[in-house]
Amino acid sequence: MEVIKTNIEGVVIIEPKVFNDARGYFFESFSQREFEKKVRKINFVQDNESMSSYGVMRGLHFQRPPFTQSKLVRCVKGCVLDVAVDIRKGSPTYGQHVAVELSEDNHRQFFVPRGFAHGFAVLSETAIFQYKCDNFYAPEADGGISIKDSSLGIDWQIPTESAILSDKDIKHLCLKDFDSPFDYHVNLYPEFE
Repeated sequence: MEVIKTNIEGVVIIEPKVFNDARGYFFESFSQREFEKKVRKINFVQDNESMSSYGVMRGLHFQRPPFTQSKLVRCVKGCVLDVAVDIRKGSPTYGQHVAVELSEDNHRQFFVPRGFAHGFAVLSETAIFQYKCDNFYAPEADGGISIKDSSLGIDWQIPTESAILSDKDIKHLCLKDFDSPFDYHVNLYPEFE
């Protein structure tokens, strides 16, 4: 696998080595050994999958400590624009984002570390989205930032005024009105100290 660094430290794009032949293709979608060698120590404990139609936007989500999560995400059918926003107070990249197109054709994966809000917009007719999490879902720790916050400067590649959002996602605050539970100077991976 090839790891592509982004403009925010720790947020990376992963391109697997794909083997194509007359039968189709094969690739290793995850290797703990390779991931820990090239990205960071991790212990994924939950896999999730969602199916959405064009215009659906999900996010920007995170879980508050001590239930914070890292995510390794990919789109196995269709195409999405996937985004990670740095919400660690004191970070030199606070409020900045990385956006990457993930699709069934490019097989890319995107690693979103703890301390980031995550969301995506569906660009294809439908999309099946999968992600690995390194902490279990805890509804009491749910948090989010408005996916329509124009101050973030995200080009979602779809008209956000007609986006399909959940009732929960409509209510999220903009970044300027948000008090982040994450501190850049605090280790968010204490289990690996």
